[in-house]
Amino acid sequence: MLWRIDPAGDDALYAQLVAQVHLAVARGDLATGDRLPAARELAGSLDLNVHTVLKAYQRLRDEGLIELRRGRGAVVTARAAAGLPPVEKALAALVQAARAANLSAETTAVLVKEAMSR
Repeated sequence: MLWRIDPAGDDALYAQLVAQVHLAVARGDLATGDRLPAARELAGSLDLNVHTVLKAYQRLRDEGLIELRRGRGAVVTARAAAGLPPVEKALAALVQAARAANLSAETTAVLVKEAMSR
């Protein structure tokens, strides 16, 4: 799995990692039993503080997406991922409506973030 972090992005670095794992599980790139990289290894490869990665892993654990096992690392749980196809279909409709309304990608993203926070 390729990890991408945008240090200049609006979202916290740990939140970006959490979102990437959720997306990878939903798309089937990560399956039950798959191991995530060790926190130190991932932090080193992304030039992040190890505590940032650990915070992301703790959030994923709290959400039930991974188990943290001493000596074995972070492992994806058997929790089923929500189906991505209905979301992709709704996003396609949203993009079409946003383009018809001449909204920028940034404005559309803000509207989605506001809707998700309700």
